[in-house]
Amino acid sequence: MLSYFVTRLAQAVVVVFAMSVIVFVGVFAIGNPIDVMIDPGATAEIRQKLIEQYGLDQPLVVQYWTFLKNVAQGDLGTSMVYNIPVVDLVFSRFPATLELVLVSVLIAVGVGIPAGLWAGYRPESLGAKMIMALSVLGFSVPTFWIGMLLIMGFAVELGWLPSGGRGDEATVFGITSSLFTPDGWSHVIMPAINLSLFKMGLMIRLTRAGMVEAMGTDYVKFARAQGLPDRQIVFRHILRNISIPIVTVLGLELGSTLAFAVVTESVFNWPGVGKLIIDSILQLDRPVMVSYLIMVVILFVLINLVVDLVYARLDPRVRLKGGA
Repeated sequence: MLSYFVTRLAQAVVVVFAMSVIVFVGVFAIGNPIDVMIDPGATAEIRQKLIEQYGLDQPLVVQYWTFLKNVAQGDLGTSMVYNIPVVDLVFSRFPATLELVLVSVLIAVGVGIPAGLWAGYRPESLGAKMIMALSVLGFSVPTFWIGMLLIMGFAVELGWLPSGGRGDEATVFGITSSLFTPDGWSHVIMPAINLSLFKMGLMIRLTRAGMVEAMGTDYVKFARAQGLPDRQIVFRHILRNISIPIVTVLGLELGSTLAFAVVTESVFNWPGVGKLIIDSILQLDRPVMVSYLIMVVILFVLINLVVDLVYARLDPRVRLKGGA
C-alpha cells in the first residue's frame, strides 16, 4: 500500500506542475488586465507605470517563476480589482460554495443511489421506467434553464423560496454557516437541487447498471437459495460489491461540482467562488483567475488521489497492480 501511495503521489505532483504551466500560459494569452483597470483616457506614462508595478513587463518565464516562488511561500498574489490578497478573497467566498456543493451531493447520493437500486431491482416496473426517464432529463436539460424554471416556479409564481442570495448565517461550535438557520436552508435548497440533477442522474444510471449485473451473479443466487431476505442481499452483498465504481465516480463528481458550480451560482446570485471567477474573467483580474484555476487543479488531483487510495483499499488487486 505504501508503494502504491508513493507512486500516486509522484504522479500527482507532476500533474499539478504541468497544469500550472498550462493555466498560466492560457491566462496570459487572454489579454492585458491593465487595459480594463485604467481609464481609456489615461496617459501612456500611467499605463506603463501600472504595467511595471504588477510585473507585466517581465517575460512570461520570469512571471511564471515569480509566481511559483510566491506560491511556495503561500502567497497567491493580490487581486487587481479588490486590492486584497487572493487567498483571503477566495477563502471568504469558499464557505458559500462548499455549503452549496455539500447539500447538492447529499441530495444526489440520497436520492440517486436508492432510486438506482430500485430501478435495478425491478427493471421492468413502471416506477423503474419513470426513474430512468428522470435520469435522462437530468443529463439532457441545461442547468441554467432548469435554474430559471425553478426561480420562475417557486420564487416568482408561488413565492415559497427566495430567488437568490445566501441567507442568514449562524455560528455553531466555532463554524459559521447559513446551513444552521432556516433562512439559510430556504436560500440553498433551490440552487442545490439544480446543481445535483446531473449527479443524481449519473448515480441512478451507475447504480442501476451495477444492480442489474449483480442480480444475475452466482453469489446472489446462492444467497437466495439460503433463504436470505432480499433487503439483506441488496444492502449487505450487492451494494458492497458495486460500491467501487460508485465511490470512484462520486469522488470525481465531487471535484467537478466544486469546480463547475459557476453556472448555478450565476443563475441564483450565490456569493461563492464560482461567481467570483466569472467576475474576475470579465474584469481580467489575472491573479484571481490563475490562483482559482491552480486551486481547482490541486483539488482535482487530491480528490483523485483519495479516490485511488479508497479504491485500492476496497479492491486489493488495484494496489498490487499499481505497486508492481
